[in-house]
Amino acid sequence: MREALNSTKNLILIFVLIWFMFTFFLGIKMAPNDDMSPRISAGDILLYYRLNKTPTAQKVVVLKKNDTFYVGRVVAVGGDTVEITKDSNLVINGNTVIEERIFYKTSYFEGFVDYPVTLKDGEYFILVDKRVDGEDSRYYGVVSQNEIKGVVIGQFRRSYI
Repeated sequence: MREALNSTKNLILIFVLIWFMFTFFLGIKMAPNDDMSPRISAGDILLYYRLNKTPTAQKVVVLKKNDTFYVGRVVAVGGDTVEITKDSNLVINGNTVIEERIFYKTSYFEGFVDYPVTLKDGEYFILVDKRVDGEDSRYYGVVSQNEIKGVVIGQFRRSYI
């Protein structure tokens, strides 16, 4: 009887610790689409760290903008000036950025954002990896620090059989 009581207490403690960890420190989100392809595919499960609300450039983040969750890569932070040219170049602080692991041109979306954009402290410019038609800061504008839910620290591929 005592062993069963101890096991029950331990099981309750484990559940409380897991709940606490995933409520305050970690989050889980399913990738909503293929905008981060080929690294992250639609349906992949992302584990993110909630306490990191000040990501650096090139970090992948989960964010909530206009009541919709997005996943994207930080390309510029507060103090940076961003421009996307009509010939599909990403220019940060006057320098054309060559991204080795991005396989798509950074398309210019007309009518959404007026370039160049200079970011204030606590603002971020987010781009998806599949730059041809993905929804990111070219579409919804700069992202404020309070809209970032966390930095992605792990990914679990889902297999479709």
